[in-house]
Amino acid sequence: MPLIRQDGKDTIIFASKEDHASPCKIELPEPEPSPGLILPNGEINWNCPCLGGMATGPCGLEFREAFSCFHYSTADPKGADCREQFTTMQICMSDYPELYGSKESEDETNQASNAEISDVKDIAIESKDKAIERERDWLVGKAS
Repeated sequence: MPLIRQDGKDTIIFASKEDHASPCKIELPEPEPSPGLILPNGEINWNCPCLGGMATGPCGLEFREAFSCFHYSTADPKGADCREQFTTMQICMSDYPELYGSKESEDETNQASNAEISDVKDIAIESKDKAIERERDWLVGKAS
């Protein structure tokens, strides 16, 4: 019979070869259902991993206000009455481009990556040309 020990939140099970010789008799509890973005009572689950941590951080308050406004909006189209909250959130996020990114920084990154790829291709072509030249010189030297 395996030795089972609780260590804080963890359960440690020590098993012998004999324990592994027979089929497992341990039953795991059913996993708790994940509540998702909207809780059963209709409130927003700010701990939902689907929000990607946006509800925390330097603009977390602004995000929560804008998202709450949108979620509870009854305007047509939905969220039309939340322009002020989204503008405030966008202004906050523009103050932290390294954290939230921006369209310009993505374009600059893509341009830099394309330039680096182009440089690598040029180096590869130069190296190939030099190798061909060395091989040709070697062959010419052998023929003389």
